[in-house]
Amino acid sequence: MDEASVSRYVEAAAALLGVPLDADHAQRVGVHLQRTAAMAALLEGADMAPHDELAEIYSPAAFPPFDDGHD
Repeated sequence: MDEASVSRYVEAAAALLGVPLDADHAQRVGVHLQRTAAMAALLEGADMAPHDELAEIYSPAAFPPFDDGHD
């Protein structure tokens, strides 16, 4: 996407969601959106198969016991 298209998208999305967005903020959101799109394109271009995805083996650590100091 070129900068003008991104700018129009950001302004339209903000209006649709009712989010007040001045020109400076809209420009920064556009920069971040373009950066995110570039990173996504790199990931989509990677030669990976579904079995290369490690998310399925993610196992979060258990929360430590809660101790508020009261018995």
